[in-house]
Amino acid sequence: MTDFGLNEEHRELRETVRRFALDKVAPVIGEYYERHEFPYELIQQMGSMGLFGLPFPSEFGGMDGDYLALCVALEELARVDSSVAITLEAAISLGAMPIYRFGTPEQKERWLPPLVRGEALAGFGLTEASSGSDAAGIRTTATLSDDGREWIINGGKTFITNSGTRITSLVTVTALTGEDETSSIIVPSGTPGFRVAPGYSKVGWCASDTHELTFSDCRVPVENLLGERGRGLAQFLSILDEGRVAIAALATGLAQGCVDESVRYAQQREAFGSPIGSYQGIQFMIAQMETRAHTARLAWRDAAHRLIAGQEFKRQAAIAKLHASTVAVDNARDATQIYGGYGFMNETPVARMWRDSKILEIGEGTSEIQRMIIARDLGLK
Repeated sequence: MTDFGLNEEHRELRETVRRFALDKVAPVIGEYYERHEFPYELIQQMGSMGLFGLPFPSEFGGMDGDYLALCVALEELARVDSSVAITLEAAISLGAMPIYRFGTPEQKERWLPPLVRGEALAGFGLTEASSGSDAAGIRTTATLSDDGREWIINGGKTFITNSGTRITSLVTVTALTGEDETSSIIVPSGTPGFRVAPGYSKVGWCASDTHELTFSDCRVPVENLLGERGRGLAQFLSILDEGRVAIAALATGLAQGCVDESVRYAQQREAFGSPIGSYQGIQFMIAQMETRAHTARLAWRDAAHRLIAGQEFKRQAAIAKLHASTVAVDNARDATQIYGGYGFMNETPVARMWRDSKILEIGEGTSEIQRMIIARDLGLK
């Protein structure tokens, strides 16, 4: 596997997370997955390792790392399991990062330390039942109380990750605060009028936490406005640009995990008197899978390097997310084919990878939205 763009600290992190994924996650995650149960014990261990603080400064309890370090960790986790990987990705990119990027000093001091230590999680409330790709079409509203001291929120959000665990501390939501004006507001867990519905029955990511949220005259202090009033949508879209790099790294990990499992199985499984890996048809299929994973890795690392260098990266993030998610689906399909009937059994890792892969072409911007971003950045209005 190429070390393109990784320094010694990144390489050491990669090996540490790889060992954790193999030794701690792999032996137990299948049971969590089948029970649709959130793996609190694994998340606690990840917090102790400092993974939730990778891109944050030490003043908030972070590791003084960068976004590339986060993506390296995500790829290694997703080589074994995507539920654990998406929990980390959403906790940082969607949960803590908006507060770090746009929060006041008081908001950062209050909310960031437990998020950075992995002791708490936060959700990112953008998607609604009637507005997914059309992010500007939200209907949730937030109006000021008569005395101007509180926001009164009404509406709902759908498919919100990390929003209903017992350690979820807040959800940041976008809401209409005026005519053609969208703002971001922090809603602490347990606030009256804030209801978390039971978890979804999902095709994949079955050990991650996803809920529908409703707000009924939910009141929070006016100080919970995150960033500038009226800039909520712009803030969230910038967060999604960063998040797409992370999702691309996660998708690359899944794609590489499919290669890992396929190589192992092809060396062990015999048919017609020989390991199936000795047949050219299987060899060529796995070679193509490795080629896909390799190019996906190059794409997300290019985008990540541009991000941390302060360069324009919007198009590169969209390219990485589009390509890596497609690669993940293709590799999961081929790995399942190599496994044959066993690949259709939920007990195998490739079955989980197949179930987990499709959402990568949908979440944090569909493949169609990525193509739109790329085309527009090329000047095709």
